[in-house]
Amino acid sequence: MSDKPSELLRGLKSLSGPFLNWDTEQLPGRPGELFLEWLKLAIDHEVKEPHAMTISTVDSEGFPDARVLILKDVVDEAFYFASGSESRKGQQLGSNPHVALTFYWPALGRQIRIRGTAEDMGAEAGAADFRKRSAGARAVAMMGRQSQELESEEALEHAIATQKERISRDPDVVTPNWRLYAVNAKEVEFWQGDSERKHLRIQYILHQGQWKHQRLWP
Repeated sequence: MSDKPSELLRGLKSLSGPFLNWDTEQLPGRPGELFLEWLKLAIDHEVKEPHAMTISTVDSEGFPDARVLILKDVVDEAFYFASGSESRKGQQLGSNPHVALTFYWPALGRQIRIRGTAEDMGAEAGAADFRKRSAGARAVAMMGRQSQELESEEALEHAIATQKERISRDPDVVTPNWRLYAVNAKEVEFWQGDSERKHLRIQYILHQGQWKHQRLWP
């Protein structure tokens, strides 16, 4: 077997299928409805972590930045996630709220792409979300040092233990910079992959307060 990256990559399968049929004759009027249909289908087919999504932001120099987060809720065409406002992504959202979300479920050959604007839902919503997190997740968030340089493993373990002890003393404690964000979608694309690359793509666009959809070329 060759060790050349190009040959190793070309030997990997992609979109091998078979995939489910997608009837586009009776599409919902709003993309939020179709998203929930697809999400439930992914859950029924036991797709691993179907609520995991890539969120892409842009920094002050115009460079894109992406990471995987968990979807917290969907209300109409608002997609919710949580993060610390002082984290790198939080700072980027503060200066440029335009974001993109991407879901990809290889087992179904399906992808959903969302573009919109992130809205900070405020301190109370952030605190309510924070209290629903596990003690370990809360302890890590309360350290307030995400993306900073880590001096040692010992420093990390000490900081986590300190915050867990704080939580045990006060179970309702929250970190003030934790925020719940809603991405208000302006454009949503549903992509059904095809083994012959004849991908089926439906794009919803919000225009003057109304959702319109169209089929795109593969």
